[in-house]
Amino acid sequence: MLNFEKPPQDKALLDESRVFTPRFDENGLVTAVVTDARDNAVLMLAHMNAEALALTLQTGFAHYYSRSRKAIWKKGETSGNLQRVETVLADCDQDAVLIKVTMTGHAAACHTGRRSCFYRSASIEGGKAVLTSIDDDRAFDPKEVYGGK
Repeated sequence: MLNFEKPPQDKALLDESRVFTPRFDENGLVTAVVTDARDNAVLMLAHMNAEALALTLQTGFAHYYSRSRKAIWKKGETSGNLQRVETVLADCDQDAVLIKVTMTGHAAACHTGRRSCFYRSASIEGGKAVLTSIDDDRAFDPKEVYGGK
């Protein structure tokens, strides 16, 4: 497995370094923002540990770390909606990555069958915070793909 070096302590060195030294948080995770390589639409937000990030770089397919299952998962392994990685970008202090992907299968990144996990808009109605769907189009039926989960 690919091993990442420890980040330099000097922020100026970190900001300009050519060495990819992800700054994993206290749980060993880095935030991953995932966008469509074609139009830059935000598809999802996930987390990666060192192994998931290494697998992503080595295989060219997105792997993430599930905080709820405490396990690595290859995106689309069950649904067929794999994410082929086009580019991995690190932010200035290397505590987040932006992953540009090309979707395969139904081209839906969300487990609900939608293209993006960001399918609801937050607003205030009657003094309460509410969510309103802005995308009811589904590329697949999650019950058929995931067996009723």
